[in-house]
Amino acid sequence: MADPRGFLKVTERELPPKRPVPVRLMDYREINTTMDRQAFIEQAGRCMDCGIPFCHQGCPLGNYIPEWNDAMWRDELERAVGLLHSTNNFPEFTGRACPAPCENACVLGINQPAVTIKNIEVTIVDRGFEEGLITPFVAERISGRRVAVVGSGPAGLAAAQQLTRAGHTVVVYERDDRVGGLLRYGIPDFKLEKHHIDRRLAQMRAEGTRFRTGVEIGVDISWDDLHDRFDAIVVCTGALAPRDLPLPGRDLPGVEFAMDYLVPVNRQQAGDEVEIIDAAGKDVIIIGGGDTGSDCLGTALRQQANSVTTLAIGKRPPVERPADGPWPTTPRVFEVSTSHEEGGERTFLASTVEFLADDAGALRALSVAETGFVDGRRVPLPGTEQEIPADLVLIALGFTGPETAQLADWGLAVERGSFARARDYSTDVPGVYVAGDAGRGQSLIVWAIAEGRAAAAEVDAYLMGSTLLPKPVTPTEAALSV
Repeated sequence: MADPRGFLKVTERELPPKRPVPVRLMDYREINTTMDRQAFIEQAGRCMDCGIPFCHQGCPLGNYIPEWNDAMWRDELERAVGLLHSTNNFPEFTGRACPAPCENACVLGINQPAVTIKNIEVTIVDRGFEEGLITPFVAERISGRRVAVVGSGPAGLAAAQQLTRAGHTVVVYERDDRVGGLLRYGIPDFKLEKHHIDRRLAQMRAEGTRFRTGVEIGVDISWDDLHDRFDAIVVCTGALAPRDLPLPGRDLPGVEFAMDYLVPVNRQQAGDEVEIIDAAGKDVIIIGGGDTGSDCLGTALRQQANSVTTLAIGKRPPVERPADGPWPTTPRVFEVSTSHEEGGERTFLASTVEFLADDAGALRALSVAETGFVDGRRVPLPGTEQEIPADLVLIALGFTGPETAQLADWGLAVERGSFARARDYSTDVPGVYVAGDAGRGQSLIVWAIAEGRAAAAEVDAYLMGSTLLPKPVTPTEAALSV
């Protein structure tokens, strides 16, 4: 453990200071700055000898959190880097864009603020790169087996890196022009600058992973041809089908899906000349109070929207962990993201009724009613309708699952909107496996990485008869939540 009395001496969390709101709204750079070294050591020292570290179970990757906290408290960076990467291929992604279920499970969180696990994690990996401790891991032997990974999000990248290090020849196919999936184009730069992805891809290329961008399987190469060329296929296409809101006026210009708004802006920040949806000077309404809605909020504020209102259909969650959400479950509590700190209004118990047009057929407002609960269903309460002015409405209600039609025609079974797989991630098509959101449905980056690692182990066993690769999760495992 770290400092045996650390949690008694330092009883509060301390995180790196953020850039001032007026300054960070002028660009898309990451928000956090660096943390004082002594303060960081004190935070690592708060990790206590808790007997059973529930943070191991809170994280689907099974990260060795107390161990690398101890290493950082002792200023043993190389040991911390090794411990961190023994369970997580991409801590620079999870350390920036993961909601940190490990912190919800922290034993110290019973009566104190939890250890700053997420910040310690990202500090380890960033310092590890800066000091040259993170280098390519090249396999000692080549197996002669070929594996195709379709999709280059966190699940696909994790599977590819694990299989490459096991000695297989791995080719990652990505239909976009750049590698990274939603890490690249779905998450704004102010949460994850893309040089972090490029830095990791350089390591993977040096290890031997091959990338083919601008290639859509099923269009540029048939699934049958891919199956013939490779000994195994790992499908990691994500869950990209957006959840719609089919109400009167939905087809009005200015009512857009969140990703149709975020992706072009990310491309613009990458230097591409693309047409974007510009919120400048507009009254913007975001339907959906999750991470994607928060990303839309931060982007609209940077575009200098006139106003931004976020609507959530449910009740405002409590600030503190409720009695019916006991530790170590993941509680539903009121969260203030960095985008919420920057501005905008949040309205709860808001049910959208209709998108309203002006005489010229342009979007002018949203009709919203108070949410009522009838027979366990959330419905708009008649007589409570009001209009909210809107020039742009962004639908950020999450995703219903993967795009299934093409692969279903090829032979993959679909269950509850996602691709069906056995306990070993295999499908009904021999040699074809499914990992990440394509099989699990919309989930977190940390679950995608865990599934990518586990699927890689199953593929390795399929190809070689046995495997030494870790299997952190099964397809049926779920987070401990209320």
